[in-house]
Amino acid sequence: MPELLRDEEVGKALGRLQGWSLDEGPVRALRRDVELASFPQAIQVVNRVAEIAENDNHHPDIDIRWRTLTFRCSTHSEGGITALDVSIAEEIEGVLDAVS
Repeated sequence: MPELLRDEEVGKALGRLQGWSLDEGPVRALRRDVELASFPQAIQVVNRVAEIAENDNHHPDIDIRWRTLTFRCSTHSEGGITALDVSIAEEIEGVLDAVS
């Protein structure tokens, strides 16, 4: 099982992940809100992230509101943020960079 990251490790990860923040909700998570150019483009991003998540067997929470996407990355089984969440957030960044 992956281990929860310490606050300093989460802080370092957020320093590398542009546009991401710490969501202190019921379960701590890395969060990114992004607005795409169109609804089809937003769905394209979601589909690509879904492929990556299936391959990694680690799935972010994704909220779709027209062309605005919210990603929340946490390891539910551990109740917070692990290295797996930082990794999927970095991969999401790669997808977003590819469409911009």
